[in-house]
Amino acid sequence: MVIGADGEQLGVMAPADALTLAEEEGLDLVEVAANSRPPVCRIMDYGKYKYEQKKKAGKPAHSATLKEIKLRPAPAAFRPSVVAIGSSTGGPQALFKVLGDLGKLDAPIFITQHMPPTFTRILAEHIARSTGLTAAEGQDGEVVQPGRLYVAPGGKHLTVETKGVQKVIRLDDGPPENFCKPAVDPMLRSLIKAYGGNKVLCAILTGMGSDGAKGAEQLADAGGVVLAQDEATSVVWGMPGATAQRGAAHQLLPVGEIGGALKRFAAGGGR
Repeated sequence: MVIGADGEQLGVMAPADALTLAEEEGLDLVEVAANSRPPVCRIMDYGKYKYEQKKKAGKPAHSATLKEIKLRPAPAAFRPSVVAIGSSTGGPQALFKVLGDLGKLDAPIFITQHMPPTFTRILAEHIARSTGLTAAEGQDGEVVQPGRLYVAPGGKHLTVETKGVQKVIRLDDGPPENFCKPAVDPMLRSLIKAYGGNKVLCAILTGMGSDGAKGAEQLADAGGVVLAQDEATSVVWGMPGATAQRGAAHQLLPVGEIGGALKRFAAGGGR
């Protein structure tokens, strides 16, 4: 069941149609009742909704002043072998922008976007159509190929392991992390182990909660580079805000600059 932005019940529709409708209106598709059959999703401006909820509760609408942001200096001679991106609320639109600006790379790209099953497959198809990149949900046991983009399927954590000279995708059906499944943190931990932290380039985009912040800190400590989306262009400055406030980010950028920054770092000239 899909509920429109005005509260009207739009009826049961295919996930692709619901996601497309939300994109056309420039809004978010938010799952509000996952346990019902069929699941209930609502098309809404989630950032505005959270802002209004905070105002009602008498809480500050923004969190940038909670802690001074200190950015890390980028490591010298950094040349990544893999790119990882984490996102949640507002993520699809941010991903289309970032990936469109990034373009094709030799390195594989892994994305964890908080979405239920089926919607992640549709997201991968939309990414492929809008950017021209080769994109699909990652499959368990799939050998990682250069230049391909892999989306974590809803309901499974996407991880990568080394098998001989190859990197292989593993889908983890373990418990949620940070209340999310798929979650960004297990993806980042696995990439650090499989590639080495100093070979991983990461971007944490708009999203509620703090998923990805711990993994980003571990990655930065291991010599990788972390970019975080700024508050002004985030629908919800949860995930990137937590990453920045944790001191894990090397750059804090508006969404319109992240794709270009990723491209420069991927080419070895991002400092």
